[in-house]
Amino acid sequence: MTCRHPRLLTCGDTAITIEFGDAIDAGLNAAVLALDARLAEAALPGVVETVPTYRSLTVHCDPVAADPAELAQAILRLACSDLPSPRAGRIWRIPVVYGGEFGVDLGAVAKHHGLSPDAVIARHVEPEYRVAMLGFLPGYAYLSGLDPALALSRRPASRPTTPAGTISIGGAQALVASIAAPSGWHLLGRTPVRSFMPGRDPIFLLEPGDGVCFEPVDPGRWDALDRAAAAGELVAERLDA
Repeated sequence: MTCRHPRLLTCGDTAITIEFGDAIDAGLNAAVLALDARLAEAALPGVVETVPTYRSLTVHCDPVAADPAELAQAILRLACSDLPSPRAGRIWRIPVVYGGEFGVDLGAVAKHHGLSPDAVIARHVEPEYRVAMLGFLPGYAYLSGLDPALALSRRPASRPTTPAGTISIGGAQALVASIAAPSGWHLLGRTPVRSFMPGRDPIFLLEPGDGVCFEPVDPGRWDALDRAAAAGELVAERLDA
């Protein structure tokens, strides 16, 4: 993977951002994840934490442990090097109850696209999504790979709160929500999976680069799956293990 003319941005004296582009693009995200992996291998002095996004990587650093300007140039050289392909992530199958009280916007999304609710569900579960980034709130997983036929601008007004586990779409993106929060996305369903659960190992279920497949489940299974997840079971299934 060759250099995509990355741009270096300094964020004060404790963070550096490398931008690979300005769009939601699988190739840009692959470059971000490849640089993230290369930095982990390089173990440069002064690097504290990395935060990958769709198109950029922010590196938090300790200005006492390393000169920020020198560290920034070292990171930029890595970004412009022949980066390896990002590692193959884990692949998760996540159960989802679609429609009804679990996905209050399913009918409206179907009507907008001239599809039946079942057709929307079928299109939503067909792809293998990729976790492009975690952001906004702990464990919120932003997914690339949504069928373009389902793409839909966000709602004109946000809801003041939506449940944890909401499976939603907005624009060309899909989302697995980790905790209850306001949202202007379209709610298709809900999963009992806790993608963020303090006290559990792992605290965060999903990582950037992971694959995600959705599996429709009957509403009658919700209570049992939700109890199991609340007790610390992952509920999601590893398909690559």
